[in-house]
Amino acid sequence: MILGLQDEIRRSEESRYDHRLHGVLLVAQGATCPEVSRLLGDAPRTVEYWVRRFEAKGLAGLTEGQRSGRPPRLRDAQLREVDRALRQTPRDLGLTGTLWDGKTLSAWIEQRFQVHLRVRQCQRLFRQRGFRLRKPRPLIAHADWERQKAHKKTPGAKPRPHG
Repeated sequence: MILGLQDEIRRSEESRYDHRLHGVLLVAQGATCPEVSRLLGDAPRTVEYWVRRFEAKGLAGLTEGQRSGRPPRLRDAQLREVDRALRQTPRDLGLTGTLWDGKTLSAWIEQRFQVHLRVRQCQRLFRQRGFRLRKPRPLIAHADWERQKAHKKTPGAKPRPHG
C-alpha cells in the first residue's frame, strides 16, 4: 500500500511539488530532516535539499527543475523512418517474419542506423510511437470452425487461411 501511495505522489509534477511543500512545512514546524524523511519515505539528504532550496528561492525553489536526462538514441528523422517501417511488414524490409516484435525492430534499427536498442526498449518504442504489439492467434489444424465460432469474442470473424 505504501509503494502505491508513493507511486501516486510521483505521478505528476503538482503532486511532487505538494510532497516537497509538506516536507518543508514539517521541518518549519520543528521536525528534523531525518524524521521528515522517515515520514515521507525520502532520503534525509533529499529533505535537506528541499529546505535549502526553499530558504534560497522561496516557493519557487520547490518547483520542478529542468532535467536533462539521457539524450535520445534515435534522432527525430530516424524515429519518423521507424514509423514508416512499422507500417510495412518486416518481410518488406528484408527481415524474416510477418509481424513486428521487439526483437525484429531491434535488429532492423541496428542494421539501419547502427544503433543498438534492446528488445524491451523497442517494445516501449512501439507504445511511444502509437503502435501496439500484435501476436497471431494460433490455429489448430483440422479444427471445427463452426464449433469455434460459438466461443469467439468477435462473432463475425472468419478463419484465417493456414500457411
